[in-house]
Amino acid sequence: MDLAGVKRERILILGAAGRDFHNFNVFFRSRPQFEVVGFTAAQIPQIAWRIYPPELCGNLYPAGLPIWPEETLEDIIVNYRVDRCILSYSDLHHQDVMDLAERVLAIGADFGFLGGWNTMLKSKKKVIAVCAVRTGAGKSQVVRYIADVIRREGLKAVVVRHPMPYGNLVDEAVQRFSSRAELDEANLTIEEREEYERHVSKGTVVYAGVDYQAILDRAEEEADVIVWDGGNNDTPFFKPDLWITVADALRPGHEILYYPGETNFRAADLIVINKANSAAEEDIISIEANAARLNPKASVVVAGSAVRAEDPEIIRHKRVLVIEDGPTITHGEMAYGAGEVAARMHEASEIIDPRPYAVGSLKELFSKFRHIGRVLPAMGYYPEQIRELEETINRADCDSVVIASPIDLRRLIKIDKPSTYVLYDLADMGRPLLREKIEEFISGMRSDAEHSLGG
Repeated sequence: MDLAGVKRERILILGAAGRDFHNFNVFFRSRPQFEVVGFTAAQIPQIAWRIYPPELCGNLYPAGLPIWPEETLEDIIVNYRVDRCILSYSDLHHQDVMDLAERVLAIGADFGFLGGWNTMLKSKKKVIAVCAVRTGAGKSQVVRYIADVIRREGLKAVVVRHPMPYGNLVDEAVQRFSSRAELDEANLTIEEREEYERHVSKGTVVYAGVDYQAILDRAEEEADVIVWDGGNNDTPFFKPDLWITVADALRPGHEILYYPGETNFRAADLIVINKANSAAEEDIISIEANAARLNPKASVVVAGSAVRAEDPEIIRHKRVLVIEDGPTITHGEMAYGAGEVAARMHEASEIIDPRPYAVGSLKELFSKFRHIGRVLPAMGYYPEQIRELEETINRADCDSVVIASPIDLRRLIKIDKPSTYVLYDLADMGRPLLREKIEEFISGMRSDAEHSLGG
């Protein structure tokens, strides 16, 4: 393409290896009026200083695009004469969003966002999107529940997961998983396995990757219903026919404090208030009041997170080390999760503090995220970090280990102490039931199909 004489707006995409790549692929990649200079990276370690590869960049960017650390934002704007920065990652407090904006504006560039309709792909199949107001609200529980209902209705659900492209981006453009053996072969990070393994163990096919148009094309070939499994509190990549947003009863008020979780909360057709079984009644009421005020058209379902340990005796009257889901505890800002709930429920004598035993990046993690309680986040974004997690666990002075990562870490690392795995699933609490809402959606879908055939 001849771009001689074309005035192109110079764009910097602020990201975290997910939404940023999608925004580039579907909005910027083929538009010659824009010149994307690169990406910044936050939240995820070892993403910066890579290249978004030429194979995924299209004809306008034959050399690929650089990925810089967000800390260098001001220098990039100046050195690359950036006209506009586009925020393209999630789970940011509204104050943090404005802090980023002020950094950009102070240096002389514009700051902005892309709206959902500019980045949502339209599917030929029905789409149920499950999003959240915060990381760790319980989206995956809801997705598994929905997939079970769809399966009982005699239909095939295919889950498409929000991207986690931490390896070779070209090789990971389209990923399909249907078994644990395929997960093993793919050499995934702990975070990736956390999101995929419980789906495939129940017979649900999972897609993920980088190029979501290609992923959607593949998923449509085998799905009756596509279930979007969102990441963090991001908005959907596919246009939903049913938009579900999960609110967290243990973090009341967060539904109106975090970007873009508030977008999900305002746009949802159905709001699921999760973890209500562990929350105070007034906190549930406050979320219901915010829903009535900001999104009165939405239906509201109240649900619980049912927690159980495979072997409670490993916990009972023991000094335990509790391992929790990593992202929930780190940028999700929770002090603890299901592991501590299980430890208390099964009468652990003590939950030990993991800090004295932490090594390497995990030691740095506790310094960075000072809100973390007496729990160990299951971090494993790269092989060295997995080794550090194993060493930290085995150094710990405890009687036993409580594993509340969404996957059983014992399949990936060697733990030299008695241990038990904690499971947590969605449980309906009074009417309306989530099951009824999904059955109602499927009934409507079937009715539409019959009318289409009749017409």
